Amino acid sequence: MFESRNKAVSKALARDIKILAKSRKIRIMHVCGTHEVTVNKWGLRKLLPKNIQIICGPGCPVCITPAREIDLAIKLALFKKASLTVFGDIFRVPGTKSSLSQAKSKGADIKIIYSLDQAINLAKKTKKQVVHFAIGFETTACITAVEILENITPEKKLNNFSVICSHRLIPSALKFLLKAGADDLDGFLLPGHVSTIIGLKPYQEIKKPCIITGFEPNDVLLAIKMILEQKHPKVEIEYTRSVRPEGNVLAQKLISKVFDVCSADWRGIGNIPGSGLKLRANFSKFDAQKKFNIKIEKSQDIKPGCKCGAIMQGKAMPQDCPYFRKICLPHQPIGPCMVSREGACNIKINS
Repeated sequence: MFESRNKAVSKALARDIKILAKSRKIRIMHVCGTHEVTVNKWGLRKLLPKNIQIICGPGCPVCITPAREIDLAIKLALFKKASLTVFGDIFRVPGTKSSLSQAKSKGADIKIIYSLDQAINLAKKTKKQVVHFAIGFETTACITAVEILENITPEKKLNNFSVICSHRLIPSALKFLLKAGADDLDGFLLPGHVSTIIGLKPYQEIKKPCIITGFEPNDVLLAIKMILEQKHPKVEIEYTRSVRPEGNVLAQKLISKVFDVCSADWRGIGNIPGSGLKLRANFSKFDAQKKFNIKIEKSQDIKPGCKCGAIMQGKAMPQDCPYFRKICLPHQPIGPCMVSREGACNIKINS
């Protein structure tokens, strides 16, 4: 930890980066909200040469959860007489017309939980239907998979529990962004926690320098240096204290046992092939959308003028949005990037 925050090490890394970058313009995208927290908290943009730009990507699972799925959760909690459990970071994210927080004020049965075990225990204690809004990347998908596998056996008789499956896969989104016009990027800082699950292999089709890095300031600086040192694009691990090349093989097996890969919508970006997870047919009793036959005809991800979609694609920064720090604030968010603690706008305004 000392070395990861040592100022002398930071300055030495910054000097090395300046030499390697020379005067050419470098654009590096991170795809983790925690990396943006680190960059802002420790002033890394000011430490780096001006020709190096660290830009935001779609690295916050709360921000990329589409309004349609939030609308679906609201409709279920309001009209289907089910208890909805959610993690707190999605609670205030705006849907098309309201948020889960606003729905709760209108009588929806919505409970904030801190682990999926709490939702399972709630279902065991009540006859009411309990639905968990399962969001997140590969890191949380394996937790959802474990709970479903542990409770599918006949003797458990857990027939009143299901999930709205909103899990997403990071590598497919990066490949999509490159095809959609982000090919001028010089490299990616890859999320350490996601990579503890999936390892190196899923990133290998991304023909850009890729460094899996941790969340301390010198982790990020060292990763930038490693990108600039690459002669040919490849995936490397800076975060060796947590990530193995093969990832967590057991977690991967659990995910593939419970889920199929599918196309999925990313808020502000659009539909990305192979970027989502859906429950396999033999786990359909846990699929809340099928169980309750809920449909949302129309939804709106981003309000006119909001730049959240462009921010998550690396095409804009928070200060480029006309709403930022004016009518869009943490206590009255217009777009999803202002709500989550790992959303770029929220981080910028609180840094």
